[in-house]
Amino acid sequence: MATATKETRRDANLTGNWAAIVKDGVALRFQQYRVFRQTVRELSELNDRELSELGLSRAMVRSIAREAAKAA
Repeated sequence: MATATKETRRDANLTGNWAAIVKDGVALRFQQYRVFRQTVRELSELNDRELSELGLSRAMVRSIAREAAKAA
């Protein structure tokens, strides 16, 4: 009887751990998405001359935003 209770608690604990891992993963992805969108928005507001002064082109905006999101 005690063994069955231990295994049930252990299984519940593992399920709780998986739920926490998934929740943390979703939270991380959401944070990365927010950083991506903010970076795209801010760089898109710059005109071509301002981007050029930073050594960037308009075609690079999304890839730079992806890198910023990975770093977040």
